Amino acid sequence: MSILLTKEQRKQLIDELNKGVAREITAIIQYSHHHVMAEGMNSPAISEMFEKVAIEEMQHLEDFSERINYLGGVPTTKPNPIKVGGTLEQMVKDDLQTEYEAIRLYKGQIEIARRIGDTTTRLMLEKILTAEEEHADRWETLLKKRPK
Repeated sequence: MSILLTKEQRKQLIDELNKGVAREITAIIQYSHHHVMAEGMNSPAISEMFEKVAIEEMQHLEDFSERINYLGGVPTTKPNPIKVGGTLEQMVKDDLQTEYEAIRLYKGQIEIARRIGDTTTRLMLEKILTAEEEHADRWETLLKKRPK
């Protein structure tokens, strides 16, 4: 446990990081489900993409959990609502929305870590944010969509 942060700062970071844990659990389940349920002509390639991203999200979950433990907290085991079902295109759209939610969340958490002065947490979040933006780019490219 870090003694360089106050109890209140650690609690705030743990609470924020647990939001990330819940989001990563959600993403792992959602991507894994989509990997198994994907059907159609383009499904083999996209199914592989779902599986690859699920594995990447598992690493993010581990990073969040280890940091929470270091700060003296306990990682949550509860996911956020999971979007499942529909066409292959709907699965990709749902996954893109999940990535957008993560990007917004992690940008806010980066600012909190910066304000508190927790460089290690900030750098971890920046690394994870980069991966989430890459995931969003992957789904945007499939959908031929770019944010306005």
